[in-house]
Amino acid sequence: MSTNKVLEIQSLRDPDQLAIQLTDVYTRLNTKRSTWLEDKKELRNFLFATSTRTTSVGDNTDWKNSTTLPKLTQIRDNLHANYMSALFPNDNWLKWEAYTKDSALKDKKTAITAYMSNKLREGGFRETVSKCLYDYIDYGNAFGEVVWVADKRVDVETQEKIPGYIGPKLLRTSPYDLVFDPTAVDFESSPKITRYVKTIGELRADLENRPDLNYLEVAISKAEEMRNRMGSYSVEDYTKALGFTVDGFGSMYDYYQSGYVEILEFEGDIHDEDGTFLKDHVITVIDRAYLLRKQQNPSWLGHAGRAHSGWRKRPDNLYAMGPLDNLVGMQYRLDHLENLKADALDLTIHPPLKVIGDVGEFTYGPLEEIQINEMGAGDVIPMPPNPAAFQVNNEIILLQQQMEEMAGAPREAMGVRSPGEKTAFEVQSLQNAAGRIFQAKIEQFEIEFIEPILNIMLESAVRHIEGSDVVRVMDDDLGVQDFITITKADITASGKLRPVGARHFSARAQLVQNLTGTFNSSIGQMITPHVSAKALAKLVEEAMGWERFDLVRDNIGIEEQAETQQLVNSLSDQVEMEAMTATDGSDEELPDEVQGQ
Repeated sequence: MSTNKVLEIQSLRDPDQLAIQLTDVYTRLNTKRSTWLEDKKELRNFLFATSTRTTSVGDNTDWKNSTTLPKLTQIRDNLHANYMSALFPNDNWLKWEAYTKDSALKDKKTAITAYMSNKLREGGFRETVSKCLYDYIDYGNAFGEVVWVADKRVDVETQEKIPGYIGPKLLRTSPYDLVFDPTAVDFESSPKITRYVKTIGELRADLENRPDLNYLEVAISKAEEMRNRMGSYSVEDYTKALGFTVDGFGSMYDYYQSGYVEILEFEGDIHDEDGTFLKDHVITVIDRAYLLRKQQNPSWLGHAGRAHSGWRKRPDNLYAMGPLDNLVGMQYRLDHLENLKADALDLTIHPPLKVIGDVGEFTYGPLEEIQINEMGAGDVIPMPPNPAAFQVNNEIILLQQQMEEMAGAPREAMGVRSPGEKTAFEVQSLQNAAGRIFQAKIEQFEIEFIEPILNIMLESAVRHIEGSDVVRVMDDDLGVQDFITITKADITASGKLRPVGARHFSARAQLVQNLTGTFNSSIGQMITPHVSAKALAKLVEEAMGWERFDLVRDNIGIEEQAETQQLVNSLSDQVEMEAMTATDGSDEELPDEVQGQ
């Protein structure tokens, strides 16, 4: 694997020449992964197919039936549902890990976690992570970036600016829109180019509302001028020129008439033949011809605000494989067997006929007559089906089971128990063992993708926040909602945010299994006198995620039992007093109607 982190080009001096060189780099890197793109296209066709006619299976057969069994799609949905459940098992999946004493103070921890929890919820973090997980499964590679958003609305009547969402936000980057050097030591070090598509209006809005982007207005003016000039030409005028295809737009004429602008954004270190070296720079190009921005990366982290996670790592290649890549051939065979079986069934119901001798023309159907010559030398016999054609069901079932296991999604993950009698402890042990691939892959995504993204979001907030922000928190002592004011100083600390959803999910399952097994055995009976019931109650509370319900408190059960018993005794005394009063009461105390009887 290459350790070179620097992109080499010819010259950094001429802005327009620099734009053309970066475009060439993007085209070259995108062309090199053409095989990978074709493979992903085939996989996507299988995932969203409604028949084999839209996949490579239907291209190679002349079947009458074209059924597709959506096994790859089912595995995809199964993995996604379980991944999301593991990443966000409860609301306490975000933890602050301080590096200094001051950063570990309770107020600092509360401010950081409350601020980030608020921004993650308001900014649609889970929804974006869900999209990235689909990339993780479909393409084997998930990419995300962090941007600072400051939405504002203007009241039509008062013209007052009303703030909307203000804060860091995670955006999904399509694997189709980002290229990088796959031989670099890691994704963070690799020079990378990301493709965006915007309208001229959006660019103008960014120029006005986002001065931190440092866009060059002259570049946008050039793009507008080019579109105005090209509008006077016809399609026929472009047929005389060389073909020029912009990704997703067709010809150059179609591109300029579309109203959209293609943006290529380089991030990383760059060096030219004259010895000029630019470290950690952001260079933006529009229309593959004009330089829109060239500046030092403003992030304090020293690298681009992006993260990448791959499902199955390749040696010396940063493009990872996905869980479904190796299963495309099995899906092909699955559809192949299913349609062979369906065709064989059709032939059984409507078999071909073997005509022997001299037989007149006939119509094959119920109550139809077949004329045979007087000598009886002719006959019509239906061809018997091959019984082996109906034995493929077992192979189809076996293929489906193997596909789930190879993707790291065992049948137990869907609540289907494997055959055989087992105790509850044995079932739990088997489920934990069968889910190790699944657990390893989701923890990998959590460490490689979510953790860097969270800390990039926190860095972006510290760098951009102005004034103060009000966020909602839950008071642990009183159990009520509260609102606190967050300033830049409140969230400035030395440490990092750690997501512990998937890791807590795995540790909790193992812990509960070990506790149950220990205390149900003779060892549990031996150590019970030496085990703190209070400490065990706290352990169970944390393992089961019961903290927000405030279920575990010192001797609370005894206090509530005493309170209940006190209420029972009080009610019993009251009932006895009422009974005695009713029995010993005089006639004067009775109603007049009763005394007169």
